[in-house]
Amino acid sequence: MVSVEEVRNAQRAQGPATILAIDTATPPNCVYQDTYPDYYFRITNSEHMTDLKLKFKRMCEKSMIKKRYMHLTEEILKENPNICEYMAPSLDARQDIAVVEIPKLGKEAATKAINEWGQPKSKITHLVFCTITGVDMPGADYQLTKLLGLRPSVKRLMMYQQGCFAGGTVLRLAKDLAENNKDARVLVVCSEITSVTFRGPNDAHIDSLVGQALFGDGAAAIIIGSDPVAQVEKPLFELVSAAQTILPDSHGAVEGHLREVGLTFHLLKDVPELISKNIEKSLIEAFQPLGISDWNSIFWIAHPGGSAILDQVEATLRLKQEKLQATRHVLSEYGNMSSACVLFIFDDMRKKSAKEGMKSTGEGLDWGVLFGFGPGLTVETIVLHSVAI
Repeated sequence: MVSVEEVRNAQRAQGPATILAIDTATPPNCVYQDTYPDYYFRITNSEHMTDLKLKFKRMCEKSMIKKRYMHLTEEILKENPNICEYMAPSLDARQDIAVVEIPKLGKEAATKAINEWGQPKSKITHLVFCTITGVDMPGADYQLTKLLGLRPSVKRLMMYQQGCFAGGTVLRLAKDLAENNKDARVLVVCSEITSVTFRGPNDAHIDSLVGQALFGDGAAAIIIGSDPVAQVEKPLFELVSAAQTILPDSHGAVEGHLREVGLTFHLLKDVPELISKNIEKSLIEAFQPLGISDWNSIFWIAHPGGSAILDQVEATLRLKQEKLQATRHVLSEYGNMSSACVLFIFDDMRKKSAKEGMKSTGEGLDWGVLFGFGPGLTVETIVLHSVAI
């Protein structure tokens, strides 16, 4: 007789979960931050709100964002005028866009990641799909399975309305799936478009304007598996540990509510201060078992929720300027793409490491950290080990 323990051990992988491929995609429509305030107030018929427009211009100037990509073009917005108002019923129109476009953008990123991986897509055993918008049944995971032509037996997990921390959440889940299912290959897709959050300005709700100045569209896909096949699969990073926590005294700091008018965001507390005040505790808990306490000795992948968060984290931990360089670069080139951001930073970092001839994918360093921040305030902490190029 075979014991349950023997069966269970046979089902598990031997080694840690590794990232085997990464790629990204954006809509073709690019908007530049220096001209966006004029466009935004014109397309929302709000040019008479001159004081608010000046305030929005200052937000855009301080954002440290150069450009963003958005599915919503001027033509689409003119066809859907309710989306341009601040609180007009418009969920149907927003959903019609999101339900179709989110899986399509995810497919573009996933196709590129699968090509880099170099293995038949029939070897994908699990699919984790994450997005803030487009709640539907069957969901975006089902649609992507059809669009990619994955096996109908692929094990799917759909994550809706998680928020900006979810780039860490999907890695935590994929790590467990890969390590507890022998030969598992997990396709993770984060696809985000702003069709459900775009709206016109309102001088009584400045926090809504913050979102209009920061958010952009993008999708990222990664393939995760344990025990890479030698000479066939090329691991980039190992996922060593993963944790999630809710920051103290942060209730209501960031909230999102789905209503007839779409998804409304609310910033009710000093988010940069809350994160910077608590981040070192998460670092100590994650790296103490490894004997690491110098935060400048590791590479950094932090969700770029905004430049103020990065500035305060950098100051609190006395980080060297180059530590958040990859994070700031992604913020500058794409804006805040919610869950997809940290995966964009992964891709940017490994490409830069290869280009500059560094010894490993993590900017030449062995150990690193990924932070996801979002509603709750929820923080995801992933400890990473870089694999040699």
